[in-house]
Amino acid sequence: MSRLFGSVRSRATLGATLVVAVALVAAGTAVLLSLRSNLIGEAGTQAERSARAVAAELAVRTPYDKLSGLDGDGGPVQIVDEDGRLVAASEDLRKITGTATTEVTPRPSAPARGDDDSDDSDDGDDGDDSEEGGDSDDSGGSGESLAPGEIARETTFSNGSATIDGDAEDYRFAAVEVETHDRGRLTVHAGAPLAAEHSAVDTSLTAMLIGLPLLLGVVAGVTWLVTGRALRPVEGIRREMAAITASEDLARRVPEPATHDEIARLARTTNETLAALETSVERQRRFVADASHELRSPIASLRTQLEVAAAHPELLDLDGAVEDTVRLQHLAADLLLLARLDAGERPADAPVDLAALAREEAAGRTGVTVDAEPAEVSGSRGQLGRVLANLLDNARRHARERVTVTVRREGTWAVLGVADDGDGVAEADRERIFERFVRLDAARSRDDGGAGLGLAIARDVAVRHGGTLTAGAAPAGGALFELRLPLARPD
Repeated sequence: MSRLFGSVRSRATLGATLVVAVALVAAGTAVLLSLRSNLIGEAGTQAERSARAVAAELAVRTPYDKLSGLDGDGGPVQIVDEDGRLVAASEDLRKITGTATTEVTPRPSAPARGDDDSDDSDDGDDGDDSEEGGDSDDSGGSGESLAPGEIARETTFSNGSATIDGDAEDYRFAAVEVETHDRGRLTVHAGAPLAAEHSAVDTSLTAMLIGLPLLLGVVAGVTWLVTGRALRPVEGIRREMAAITASEDLARRVPEPATHDEIARLARTTNETLAALETSVERQRRFVADASHELRSPIASLRTQLEVAAAHPELLDLDGAVEDTVRLQHLAADLLLLARLDAGERPADAPVDLAALAREEAAGRTGVTVDAEPAEVSGSRGQLGRVLANLLDNARRHARERVTVTVRREGTWAVLGVADDGDGVAEADRERIFERFVRLDAARSRDDGGAGLGLAIARDVAVRHGGTLTAGAAPAGGALFELRLPLARPD
């Protein structure tokens, strides 16, 4: 199970399905609540209309047995007086809950106000007293002050159930008060069935319970297929990378999809990385081969001299042995520095004045002049001194008479130039001379010009310090090497 859900495809499918499930459940719940609220509201409106119709008949002194709302054709109706007694109810009402009273059988009420003097026209004042007495009961019920024959504007609602003629149902009840002329304040309770609401909610719930799993299954299936199709190129990249690792053939490349999405960019970046790795490995192989070749000559020469000296001490060429040993020492130092630079060793972050460094390296060298203004950079003084020494050695080997060192500031850059008055470097060779173990002419033989690592070391050091080293033409016609480094920050 953990392996199944360890894949991106499985996690994406599970995540999408869960998100859709949560969204559907939330939306379905909102729909059901809204549907239920609307249907209950419609039932309440219907119940209120029924209650107000009965209240209107009571307001015009319609007798209880003549009320149209009590014929049993509509919903249950109860009429309760201000003392809480049931005075009238729908026909065939057997049971009711949710209203002011659970009684279903009307009880005789007190004598109607004004009935004893209804035929005596001289007792009209007594009828007025009855009406005033009715007004005095306005404090009961909802507390709304009503005149005789007036129906309250306020309606209260409640939920309950009723049994009519053996059929039990849930109802939405509306209660409306009316102030009558002869029976005091009455409250009419009328109900509207909630069967439609229950049926609609149950139907919607059933549809959701059936449709939700089906829809989630569709979402999961579609997500699984789409994710698999989208990740198919990734699997191809993975297989090819595994094959490259197994075969160690860095010339192979991963397939690039013919799209413009992230996977295509991943494939292109992977191929670029493989190309850079192939170049680096090839460069390392050439470096090892060239280094072995360069080391073989002084070691073989030194061994030969030592073997001859062992057999014939009088033939020992001590100066030649020392020269080969020094050359071997310099070559080993160059190789060690290149190895450290290739390993990504960060240079020191110390302030270095290029003008002072130029004067220091030029001291003691014949034919070298310095024209420098102060320019401070950050880096390793030893490595930057090595760059300048290599440039001066190279310039001195090719110069006829004069080598010029300049230091100036250009914006945020410090520029150190080393120019000679020799034959210069052909434009086609101005980049090749910075490759390792490259010699352009006989003047740079192993005996005179070294192993061909000086300029390669100088450029690598310049790059590690955030700068550049380029070759060009000097004003005097020779070669001009320019080292550009960022000036140190004032802080």
